[in-house]
Amino acid sequence: MRISLLFLLDRLDSNTVAMDVLSDVIAVMRTGQPRSARVTWHAPWAQQFASVPGSAGFQMILQGPCWLIPSDTDPVPLAVGDVVLLPRGRGHTLADSPSTRPTVPACDPSDPQFLERHATADTVGEPVRADAPVTVTLCGAYQLDPARAHPLLGSLPELIHLPAHLGRHPELRSTVDLLATELERPRLGTDAIIPALLDTLLLLMLRTWFDEQPADGTATGWAAALKDPAITAALQAMHREPARPWTVATLATQAGLSRAPFARRFTTLLGQPPLSYLTWWRMTTAARLLQESDAPLSAIAGRVGYASEFAFANAFKRHYGTPPGRYRHTT
Repeated sequence: MRISLLFLLDRLDSNTVAMDVLSDVIAVMRTGQPRSARVTWHAPWAQQFASVPGSAGFQMILQGPCWLIPSDTDPVPLAVGDVVLLPRGRGHTLADSPSTRPTVPACDPSDPQFLERHATADTVGEPVRADAPVTVTLCGAYQLDPARAHPLLGSLPELIHLPAHLGRHPELRSTVDLLATELERPRLGTDAIIPALLDTLLLLMLRTWFDEQPADGTATGWAAALKDPAITAALQAMHREPARPWTVATLATQAGLSRAPFARRFTTLLGQPPLSYLTWWRMTTAARLLQESDAPLSAIAGRVGYASEFAFANAFKRHYGTPPGRYRHTT
């Protein structure tokens, strides 16, 4: 059984550790097995990566420069240590030069066959010259459940580029180095270590991007909400205790604001009223529990704030268009 950081966080007693919103968002969206490969490219080379809805792709540069070429914007130069996250699986091309064109079909970065084929590859690109410049990348993808896509994901840009800067993001750099080492030299425990590092990596990429958003009031949406102590306190309260009978007034108390200013600020930043988000989060949590546990419907109803199985079933059907029992057996 795979044990990952998210698995462990998800099962800690909420009275001991208040699970933060970002960890919760990733835990609820992530599904399946993350995949990655360390690939060596010899110039001239270009590889197109297909658009993969329902996934988040990433590219990391371990050696040598290269270019990332989006389909509709200018090419982006990448250097050693740069990290690129594509939160919604946007298609793109990696190449040694913007002028090099792909000569092979587009690949799916979440396809295990592609990753396994290149995981131990010594060379990619033809023809190979003795003096050909070499680039080494770490590529891969996370599977996300579209039915549980958090609005935070929709607020992210299509492409997040985190350039390497000396002394910045040490946790992210250390995780990339550890992952690259495990992929290059598998040893005892590698099969358990790699998924845990990939889960950690996703959190660190998003944390780094959010940390770099301006704190001068120009950030908007979730980037602003997660920098707002009042709104973050209310979000954490809802995530930590979805079963609690929250009202706008009690959430405002958590935020340290009066009712009306809290409701306005929450709605302005996140695009929906507090109780609408609470209902969405309860239903999303319930869907995850239905898919990943054998808990009876009555127990799931109680965990997401419904006093009866009947009330929960009606609310769930309104949200997903199908009763919870059928949802459990068809997803």
